[in-house]
Amino acid sequence: MPSVNEPPAPRRRSPKRDLPYPYDRDLSGVLHHLNRRTRPFRTRLANDPVTAAYLAAGMRLLGRHLGPGAQRGVHGERPLLSFLSQRAVAAEVARNPRPFPRQGSVASLRDRWSAQSEFVADLINFAVWRENYRPEYREGRGANIRKLVNGPDFVGAVHDMAYRHTAEGAAMPSVRLGLALMTAAEGDEEITRAVSEMYEDYLGSWKELYAAVLRERGLRLRPGLTLDDLANALSATTDGMTLRAIGDPDAGVVDHDNRRSLMGTVALAVIHAFLEPDDDASGLTLEQAVAARFDPRPR
Repeated sequence: MPSVNEPPAPRRRSPKRDLPYPYDRDLSGVLHHLNRRTRPFRTRLANDPVTAAYLAAGMRLLGRHLGPGAQRGVHGERPLLSFLSQRAVAAEVARNPRPFPRQGSVASLRDRWSAQSEFVADLINFAVWRENYRPEYREGRGANIRKLVNGPDFVGAVHDMAYRHTAEGAAMPSVRLGLALMTAAEGDEEITRAVSEMYEDYLGSWKELYAAVLRERGLRLRPGLTLDDLANALSATTDGMTLRAIGDPDAGVVDHDNRRSLMGTVALAVIHAFLEPDDDASGLTLEQAVAARFDPRPR
């Protein structure tokens, strides 16, 4: 029997806390497709180090097959998701760096995600999770946001943020995966839902920024247009620019030497068309404003 003066045994450190950032964070709000019926069991499984091991393996496979300089299969083939098969992910766990677990199996993977599409859906959620962005990227974005909201050089801030966003997106495997899945996920409800959830979170943060810009700079949307319209227009343009930068890097969509991008020019055009000053608003819809400039004939 221990002495009453004996110090208590040290509490055992959770293996989860030894994992690198952001795998050491609570993932219960990120992983939505785990094979458990109740919330407590899903939460426990989401924060199991073995679950993190499969995510780390999947992220490494994303970088290897979808990142810049990606590996290609035989004869240049690269089937979209074949590299994320259950067997491939389980095998990749053995290559995990310490302190991730290195023992994986298809059976263990299926215990967590019953289907490949469910694992891919959660891998997307994890890959685009804000905590997964590099600290310097988040810090740079924060500085640009402050410049957009109330800085003296709004045009420069738009160009700088557009360049950073397009250039970073073209180089990120998670962004490439999201863009690829949008054209290949038709008919797969799990993947479609994951892409939809990704955009809901992504656009939500941008709409908060746009609302702050309108409020602080005394701007308003033209009649008939909404904040959703503005966010969707700029997001769709960004997706297109990123795809062009990936598929045709010599097109000049991104100018690394001058840290500019065509996205910045188009963003300014959308902003100029969609917004008006509060104290000098014409009240015209976008269609009426265009008609007044290019077709001034009386109607």
